[in-house]
Amino acid sequence: MSTDLETPMGTTRAELADGMYVDGRLVPVTGTRTYQHVNPATGRVQKEFGLASTADAETAMRSSATAFQSWKRVAPAERSAVLHRIAATLREQTETLAEINALEVGTPLNFGRWAVADAAAWFDYYAGWTDKITGDTIPVPQEEGLDFTVYEPVGVVVKVLTWNTPIGGISMSVAAALAAGCTVVLKPAEQAPFAAVEFARICTAAGVPDGVVNVVVGDREAGDYLVRHPGVGKVSFTGGTATGSALQAAAAENVTPLVLELGGKSAHLVFADADLASATAFNTVVTALSGQGCSLPTRLLVERSVFAEVLEQMVALLGTVSVGDPFAADVQMGPVLNEAALERILTLVADARAAGATCALGGERLGGELAEGFYVGPTVLVDVEPGSDIAQREVFGPVLSVFAFDTEEEAIELANSTRFGLAAYVHTSDLSRALRLARELEAGGVGINGKMLPATYAAPFGGIGASGYGREGGRAGIEEFLRIKNVAIKF
Repeated sequence: MSTDLETPMGTTRAELADGMYVDGRLVPVTGTRTYQHVNPATGRVQKEFGLASTADAETAMRSSATAFQSWKRVAPAERSAVLHRIAATLREQTETLAEINALEVGTPLNFGRWAVADAAAWFDYYAGWTDKITGDTIPVPQEEGLDFTVYEPVGVVVKVLTWNTPIGGISMSVAAALAAGCTVVLKPAEQAPFAAVEFARICTAAGVPDGVVNVVVGDREAGDYLVRHPGVGKVSFTGGTATGSALQAAAAENVTPLVLELGGKSAHLVFADADLASATAFNTVVTALSGQGCSLPTRLLVERSVFAEVLEQMVALLGTVSVGDPFAADVQMGPVLNEAALERILTLVADARAAGATCALGGERLGGELAEGFYVGPTVLVDVEPGSDIAQREVFGPVLSVFAFDTEEEAIELANSTRFGLAAYVHTSDLSRALRLARELEAGGVGINGKMLPATYAAPFGGIGASGYGREGGRAGIEEFLRIKNVAIKF
């Protein structure tokens, strides 16, 4: 049943469920440990819920393994219809999901509504792939027979979700996995499990067979058990690099393949010949999700001749961003996740300033009516040492480091100077330069003149280096959940 929950703007009927979702219904966990969820906008505990035990995780795995035997045989047209119904039901539940996101991670309602619409579009896109999974005929001499390939679903997919964009993390991989004929066990972050449970309910309402999508609400113990499970066909993880590395080590026990969409430290290169107003406006996206996004352009590299102009515009624009209660209609940026995240961000900023960086905007916890929540305003740092922590680590907050460069070669070297390689961005009116940079920048994707990544559902998205491997989106995204089999026949 729904429970009225207090928000700074009143109450909401969105339910923050206690339990895990298995075989088409919400069930209590058997584990005895609990987690207290704190509303990031108020700093107060709003829900205590049980954490799944390893026995609970095993129950979900067995359910998904059983469901896989029938789901993989469902006709492509029927799987497509199911995915389209998931998309439609997501749209019907937009307000509920947006309110849950606001409560669990502080996402402003307007952004939450957009995220649900985007999630629905991912399911519609992959619904179109179910009847296009085809193999090849391999040329062999006629007298030797026939050789061909078929693609098969990998089996049970364990999707380990990050907390910053729960619905986005689900849609970008789960849609492809279901289209491929896989079943899914979702393991959301304990900091944000509620949207995942609501998504599973939506799947049931849309006609997804019981057990095809299960949700294990637990912490690292349950997640580690799932990743090490010998019955897992593939692990898909979106989140931090350190956690991804640990999951990779755990999955190696059974040689389980992974898709890892990890952290980023994306550079945005702005040249003097660019449309500077457009370039500056584009980089305000650094405040999306309160800066808690892996592909956001958190390093702004500006050609020295226009550095002062761009910096002035950047500070002015970010200074107008409305920060506050995520339920308020005009708010553009909410709080960061929790006290620990706030302290990490402020410590990195303080260390940068101590090392000689100048704070041109922000850098402090917000007070007044926002004092009890976990709010930090948009922050701009200049005179940052390229090798410093703030320039090399993923801050995961609304912090922008701005650098000057003199030559294209210097800009490339600076952009490529971190171990991350998820995305890079360029603003220039010189097409030849844009194409050169697209080749030279070490990243999984390059957005030019205002194109944010991921660019479209049909394009592959993912990183290199410490940003992980594997791809979400397009043909590459569904092939992650398929395995190829060769069939050879002797006549």
